[in-house]
Amino acid sequence: MRKQNITKDIHKYLKYDWIQFLLTSLICASIFFLVTYSNVYTETYDIEKFSTANETIRSPITIENTKETDSRIREAVQSVEDHYEISLEVADERVSAVHEIFEAIEKVESEDLKKTLSLPSVTIDDKISYLKDLVQDEAIREIDDQVFLSLFEASPENRMLAKELLTTALNDAYHTGVQIEEENKVIESIQQKLHYSTLDNSFVRSLYPLISYGVEPNSFFSADKTNEAQQRARENVEPVMIRAGEIIVEEGKLITNEIYEELKITGLLNEERNIFPLIGLSLLLLLLASMMFLEMWHAKKKKALKLSSLIAIIIISIFIASLMKVVSFYTTTVNPLYFVAPIAVASMLLKILVSERLAIVFSIFYAMVGSVIFNANIPGLLNMEAGVYFLITQLASIYFLANVKDKMAILKAGISISLYNIVTVSLFLLLSFEKYDWLDYLMFSGYGFLSAMFSTVLTIGMLPFFESGLGIISDSKLLSLSSPNQPLLRKLLIEAPGTYHHSIMVANLSEAACEAIGANGLLARVGAYYHDLGKTVRPHYFIENQMGMKNPHDFLDPYESAEIILQHPLDSAEMLRKDKLPKEIIDIALQHHGTTLLKFFYYKAKEVNEKVPESEFRYQGPRPRSKEAAAVSICDSVEAAVRSLNHPNQEEIENIVTSIIKDRVLDGQLNNSSLTLKELETMKSVICETLKGIYHSRIQYPKEESIKEAK
Repeated sequence: MRKQNITKDIHKYLKYDWIQFLLTSLICASIFFLVTYSNVYTETYDIEKFSTANETIRSPITIENTKETDSRIREAVQSVEDHYEISLEVADERVSAVHEIFEAIEKVESEDLKKTLSLPSVTIDDKISYLKDLVQDEAIREIDDQVFLSLFEASPENRMLAKELLTTALNDAYHTGVQIEEENKVIESIQQKLHYSTLDNSFVRSLYPLISYGVEPNSFFSADKTNEAQQRARENVEPVMIRAGEIIVEEGKLITNEIYEELKITGLLNEERNIFPLIGLSLLLLLLASMMFLEMWHAKKKKALKLSSLIAIIIISIFIASLMKVVSFYTTTVNPLYFVAPIAVASMLLKILVSERLAIVFSIFYAMVGSVIFNANIPGLLNMEAGVYFLITQLASIYFLANVKDKMAILKAGISISLYNIVTVSLFLLLSFEKYDWLDYLMFSGYGFLSAMFSTVLTIGMLPFFESGLGIISDSKLLSLSSPNQPLLRKLLIEAPGTYHHSIMVANLSEAACEAIGANGLLARVGAYYHDLGKTVRPHYFIENQMGMKNPHDFLDPYESAEIILQHPLDSAEMLRKDKLPKEIIDIALQHHGTTLLKFFYYKAKEVNEKVPESEFRYQGPRPRSKEAAAVSICDSVEAAVRSLNHPNQEEIENIVTSIIKDRVLDGQLNNSSLTLKELETMKSVICETLKGIYHSRIQYPKEESIKEAK
């Protein structure tokens, strides 16, 4: 008893559309989670240092090895040499001082010192003393007098040569910079240069103190320049990255400190890090689920989504997700088998069975899920190439599957899809950096062609399952039911030919009316073909089948006649159920009279008894619950009424159509059909135009007797 109550509660709640949509969205999201779980979940390892790897381990993510990067930065900084700043002022000052000494010697040699110094005779000491007085530099007094003695004793040519060699060597040394710790080396270098000249070695040695006097450090350590150089070295160091999919350790190799550190960095030793990719995947799928729910709610406003359609969405989602997962097991970077995955079957089935808009939306969802499934099991990576390919092939299938009149329409769509697949695959190959030969282009293009063909075959093969197994009525199913060779239609034609032709007329009117308001015209047409099938039980009791015979109702009382007439919608529904026709067709047959009053026999009965209850002369219904059923209901009455006129004109047609629609509205027959007043007005206009085209005025040709008399 308790289980029965629980079952009743479940059925009660499932009647609400929003609960059905929510469950469908959550089931689809759960399916996607199950197939993508392994693509974001990373296996962790219990490994110790200096042990042997039992298997080849790859990095699941792309991450920087900060410790190795820091180590390389330190090495780069340490390799930077100290930077010095050269002082040109020191160089100018020292070279000028040496130059001044040689000029002073020349002046002393050229000047008459006897007069200048007021001495009877001038000795070498007097020249040296006078020289030191001329040069305004205290440091010159520290130079040994032997240097000056050698200079005064040297010939002018040797002095000039010594001057040029010494100043040139000093300029060269100061230009490259003289550091404190290199001062002695620079002095020795200049001495060496002078020894290689034509000057006498003894004379060169006497100049050593002057060389030391001319050399002074002019290159000083620069902290700013050194820091700038170190900073440039830091910036030039590329981060050490561990790439996703990169082998960290091969099977049988030793786990060194470096390898262990990489395993730790990539999270392969930390089981807690696996929760984050799963949370991210859950958020993505919940986002998709919410969008599914909103889209189904939007679709409900325009077209009722039945439970069978929702079940079809779930089955298709399971099939496509499983198909992509299986293909991913055999896909490698060298052999991208996702090009051959027949994912377009999902979009084609959804367009045929549900709606085009939902097919487009779910195409986006399947493409996103596919980009996760084919990510080579690398968390955080989306295979955008696979995602874009899946999206293009599905959108192409939706576009080219325009009118599903027969199986050939699906085959034609498959050929168009294959062209788009080949172009898309070629596009990816041309955009890649890798070089492919013509054999690769042919092979991968073949994948795209096979994908389209597999999608076509699967669509044709799976469509009957959904139509019969779930009772979903598609355009192709409706078209097959509209064939005159259908057993029930042949039965109607043979046993009730007048009703058959009446049904054809109602079908034309109903289809035109439904297409004008955006309803399913094809469903209305096929429903109209079968709506009066119950009249074949007693065909001669209906006036359209009484060809040259008396009306049987003339011999029956109104109650018996009403019972026969009121029974035909029920008989139609019963016959259709017996032959397992779609529920939508059965509903139209059952609802096309609604609960209207059979006025002729009702008023005939009232002639005998004024207190006749209306309920005994009303159809059992129910009232039309869809726009298509309402259209058939109106067109059925309109066609019968107009056909009863001898020569209907435009005014009479408009009056009859207006009267019947008004009567249906006032009687509440259209309250459950969701038709608006604007749609009723549109239907009225289309029905009138169609009837005018059928009953247009024709030329009255004279009879043969009249022609003979005229002659």
